[in-house]
Amino acid sequence: MGCQIMGYPKIPATTGSFSDRFFIPVERASRPQCYAANMKLLCKWLLSAAALLAVAHFYPGVQVQSFVAALIAAFVIGLLNTIVRPILVLLTLPVTIVSLGLFLFVINAFMFWAASGLLEGFQVRGFTAALIGSLLYSVAGMVIEAALERLFKKS
Repeated sequence: MGCQIMGYPKIPATTGSFSDRFFIPVERASRPQCYAANMKLLCKWLLSAAALLAVAHFYPGVQVQSFVAALIAAFVIGLLNTIVRPILVLLTLPVTIVSLGLFLFVINAFMFWAASGLLEGFQVRGFTAALIGSLLYSVAGMVIEAALERLFKKS
């Protein structure tokens, strides 16, 4: 069951009083799942920003001015990867097939570089820096995702 804003989905009931007939309270068991999903998203965002700071610390081709800039950059990278990346993957599918999937690294680097072009506090010094930075950021993202899956696993 999905997260409900006020805890009352509009599910018509067949018996009971007027309020019971039109609104059935969400079971309390679904609230912790909703809380866990929101908490996982928040943790992933914060840890992704920390990973971006770590990439900037270990690789000089990527620069992040502050943690707030890293938070904004992590959000923009996630947004670009959600909206623009699938379109680019679809458009470049023949090249990706011919290169045995290696062109996906180029698309990933382009998303990383595009995010730096949109933001003030996040700079990448060229496409090679974007490629290396996106690889490091992707590895950190995989580690973060694996850790959060174990932490927030559904029981």
